[in-house]
Amino acid sequence: MSLVTKEQRRLKRRRRVRAKVSGTAERPRISVRRTNRGIFAQVIDDLAGHTITSVSWTEAELRELPSSELSSAAGKLLAQRAKAAGIEVAIFDRGGYKYHGRVQAFAEGIREGGLQV
Repeated sequence: MSLVTKEQRRLKRRRRVRAKVSGTAERPRISVRRTNRGIFAQVIDDLAGHTITSVSWTEAELRELPSSELSSAAGKLLAQRAKAAGIEVAIFDRGGYKYHGRVQAFAEGIREGGLQV
């Protein structure tokens, strides 16, 4: 039996990734938070310490979609909002989650939306 929980392992991966990944005004960081019900993401300028834009699964146009389609559509919506804010290139911070399933679908949705990640 393991003393380290699944969430503790994810947070350890998250800290390891965040030590290497930082967003700037020219190349902000896309931070992802995945829950059992949906996905949240923000485009963050770490130097200034503020969020440029965000997307949440609770928004009206995303709420009724199945989870994998929701992730892809949320990625496209975030890319559209980021491009409207003048961002062309970003860094993807997977938040300690494995690059698989809904996180991967979200990243591919961002790329389909025209943002270079």
